[in-house]
This record gives sequence, structure tokens and C-alpha cells, in this order.
Amino acid sequence: MFGLFKKKGVPPPPPPPSFPPVPKWRPPFAQPLDDIAERAAFYTNRQRDLVVFRHGTCVLVPNGLTDEQAAFAAKEVLSKIFRFHPDMNPVAMKDGNMTVQYNHPALNVVLERVVKEHWTEIDRNHLDALTTSEVLLTPLGPNKFDDFGKRALFGRCFMFMDAQDPIVERIVRAAV
Repeated sequence: MFGLFKKKGVPPPPPPPSFPPVPKWRPPFAQPLDDIAERAAFYTNRQRDLVVFRHGTCVLVPNGLTDEQAAFAAKEVLSKIFRFHPDMNPVAMKDGNMTVQYNHPALNVVLERVVKEHWTEIDRNHLDALTTSEVLLTPLGPNKFDDFGKRALFGRCFMFMDAQDPIVERIVRAAV
């Protein structure tokens, strides 16, 4: 009966944008967490405790916290990055990898060998790694990225995936 009063031919309104905005692209392949954890520990000179999330985001936490305290602190840091503008700072590492760092103590390692193996997909999807209505200014122009920028966007996708479903996979303790 109520269908009689429906307007015909009028599409339903689009769903409201999600907040915080997230990228459309969720890379369907993973980077090996053992390698991510090892590289992150190496890059911090094994001087910091790290919490590693399911998709490879590493959060630096104060040394000596219990596992529960470390997981809680890491989730808080990830939430701060996610809920505020996630400024990123990609840094080329001497070993050919990249870290994507944020305005809080967290990073994503982008493994060069994974990039090489999946370059076609990364290159094809890098613009879908931007969040809704996001504009990043680069030397090439707004939302124009060289290979370095495409790698950074790829790495940042994993932070968004971890922030939406923050599952701690392991805690790497400092070697001090």
C-alpha cells in the first residue's frame, strides 16, 4: 500500500559521507608482518617498544608498559591520527624501503619488494588511496603524484585499515 505513494524514477539520495573520511582503496594484499616488525624495530634502533597492528601499522609506546597498557596506548594513538587530519610524512630509508610517519608516534613501513611485486595495482589505484574530497598539494600539482607519492599513499592505506579495525597482532619490545 505504501508503495503507491513512492515517486517513480527518483533515485534514492546518496549515503552521507563517512567521518572520518577513508580511502576507497583497501589493498587486497598484505605486507609480511614479520618483516614490518623487524624493519620498524631496526629503524628505531631497537630502543622503543612497538605495537604492530593487523595491517602493519606500528605505534611506538613508552617502554615497559604491560601488554594491555601497550595495546590501549597504541589504540589511543591510532585513534588520534584517524580522528584528526592524518598528516603524513613519507621518508625514504637507506635500505630502499619507505616509512610513512604521522603527527603522532606511529608509522607504516612500505617494503620495496612488495611495491615491486604489486606496482601495477598500486599505480592503478593510488588516487583511490585518497580520502573523500582530499586534496594533497605536491610539486606536480594538486593530487598529482610521482612514484614516491604513490608508494606513500599505498602505505597510508594500511593505517586507515588498522584504525577502522584496530587489532593488535604483536608487541615488539625494546632491546635495552
